[in-house]
Amino acid sequence: MDDTGGDMHFTEGSSSAITPVLRISQLDAFELDTALEQLVWSQFTQCFQHFKPGQLTHFEPELKAFLQLLLWRFTIYSQSATVGQSLLSIRYKNDLSQAQKYQPMSRQQKLWYALCTIGEKWLQERSPDLFTNRPTESVFHKAKYLIGIISGLTKVASLLNFLIFLQKGRFPTLAERFLGIRAVFSRPQGIRQVGFEYMNRELLWHGFAEFLIFLFPLINTRKLKSRLCSWFSPLDGFKISDATLARQCRECALCGKWPTLPHTIGCDHVFCYYCIKSYSISDMYFACPKCALEVQKVEPVKLQLEMTDFNKS
Repeated sequence: MDDTGGDMHFTEGSSSAITPVLRISQLDAFELDTALEQLVWSQFTQCFQHFKPGQLTHFEPELKAFLQLLLWRFTIYSQSATVGQSLLSIRYKNDLSQAQKYQPMSRQQKLWYALCTIGEKWLQERSPDLFTNRPTESVFHKAKYLIGIISGLTKVASLLNFLIFLQKGRFPTLAERFLGIRAVFSRPQGIRQVGFEYMNRELLWHGFAEFLIFLFPLINTRKLKSRLCSWFSPLDGFKISDATLARQCRECALCGKWPTLPHTIGCDHVFCYYCIKSYSISDMYFACPKCALEVQKVEPVKLQLEMTDFNKS
């Protein structure tokens, strides 16, 4: 796909070849123009926010057309370029002229451009109100049918024109092709040195973050924590006795509080019944956080001790 579509002359007196206008630059100019129109309309409607609601609804197509006409007057009519094109150093050129120098849009092309863009948008928004509540056999009904056919054909032609634009790189809209105007650079374009170091770092970090997001749910953090605790606090050779269980019964190994309905899982530590049950149900591989012993059997603690065993420090 060849990126043609740019002008072969920079300014009125230049005759040197230039870099063609990229397709993405032409499409970006349209996006900037659309964003500007939405911004102007939102600012305009905010001026009437304290008025009675619905006052602008009936005249909304005409008001939008009026604001777009103002933008056209100070952009296309005076500079042969929209606001988005000016930001990207692009402007329209009269492609019908055979002159070697740059030729701006003629007055007729500017007027037809306003009619094809502003007039088309106004007709699309106003046509539902123009042809509603009309007799079936009236002229308005026939006009509505005719406008519908023309609108459908125009959409098909616009789609075909856009496919040709993707291939050739010139005339992204049907109006530009019909009027014979195309986008060119308004000043010389230097060679851009593109550095990909920052982009590579961003891609690397995004890929690493996605890998961690995928990996973390697969890690049993509680079991890993208990395993680490067992390594740093080994209890090998520790014999279970009633006195040991009595000392452990003062604190739940999970919540750290006085155990309610103390239960054990086969190790030297005691748990609240609700703590051990909730953890063992949520994690089938649950292990004691103190000694890393996996749950074997949850059973209540049965001790036969004197009260003096609990009073020992």
